Amino acid sequence: PPQQSSVTSYGAIALAITTLEAFPGMWINAFIVCVLCIAWVKKKTLNSNEKILLLLGCSRFWYLCFSWVYCSLSITYPNYLYVQPTFQLIVFFQSFFNCSNLWVSACLCVFYCVKIANFRNRFFIYLKVKTDRIVPWLLLASLLSALAIGIIAYDIAVTELSINHNSTGQGNFSKVSGKRDENFFQIYFIYGFGFVTSFTAVISSALLLLFSLWRHKCNMQKNSMNSLSMDAHIKAMKSILSFFIIYSINFIFLILSLIPSTKEENHVELLSLVFLYAFPGVHSLILIFSNPKLEKTLIKFLSCVKCKDCMR
Repeated sequence: PPQQSSVTSYGAIALAITTLEAFPGMWINAFIVCVLCIAWVKKKTLNSNEKILLLLGCSRFWYLCFSWVYCSLSITYPNYLYVQPTFQLIVFFQSFFNCSNLWVSACLCVFYCVKIANFRNRFFIYLKVKTDRIVPWLLLASLLSALAIGIIAYDIAVTELSINHNSTGQGNFSKVSGKRDENFFQIYFIYGFGFVTSFTAVISSALLLLFSLWRHKCNMQKNSMNSLSMDAHIKAMKSILSFFIIYSINFIFLILSLIPSTKEENHVELLSLVFLYAFPGVHSLILIFSNPKLEKTLIKFLSCVKCKDCMR
């Protein structure tokens, strides 16, 4: 097959958008991972919040990395991509790290809900006391769930290549066929179920946390408590609400990306790329500025870079 690059205007725009979003996102998550790894070496231990952030940063870094490789190769040199086993492996790792990203995000939201929210339910109190023991098991369950989704994605990739091979002829994989077998409904149902479950966990935790903070804010208003504590609760509610909105939008476009018919509409696919590639970087940046240690390290690092630039 010819090994020349044939990039359309749409492909060039899509590649430019994914590159401009993926590389800053990778840098942001690599920063989180480096800071936490250095802290791990110094302290010889990590608390539950840091464990979740470390795994989240790793998942998002590699997800953006494999997603960018997949996108760039599918646009510029598809003949290098749609061959065995390259296509299956890239799809497997992309799906594994994407699902890991979503599930660990859900773990982070559940962790904040259990730690911050104030409910008198016995089960909730039990979770609050046992959080540090439960978190490692939650992270392990997240990785196992991501592994299952990755295996399903690998199976989808094998089937797609098989269908494309039969419909386009031996050795020509320049375009992925739009044909789908009846068994694909079951595969996509299981694939989507993992995303819906993580989304439900995030939304439930966010709503419970918002309700708890709002109730506490109302109690403080009645008791005329100081404005600094009130401002902190309002700031926390705004942060949770922004995450709620960002995660919901990301989930909608994630589901749209699984629907074969939307892949034929360029404007919908381009919009999906914008949000799906922006989410890992934007949310990680929010997490940095909501964590005093990470924020202080980032400001210190940026000030050092600025000073070096001034010296030049």
